[in-house]
Amino acid sequence: MKMMSSAALESPKRKLSIKGLGGFMKEQRGRLYIIRRCVVMLLCWQD
Repeated sequence: MKMMSSAALESPKRKLSIKGLGGFMKEQRGRLYIIRRCVVMLLCWQD
């Protein structure tokens, strides 16, 4: 991650790399949401 951020600062197309990083963060947020929903469902599930 550290290497990626330094490369982003050095590259001339800085906006493109920041946009890519935002997409990465959005994807991680989506994964966390799904995992959180699964955990809540498992905890609340009663037979």
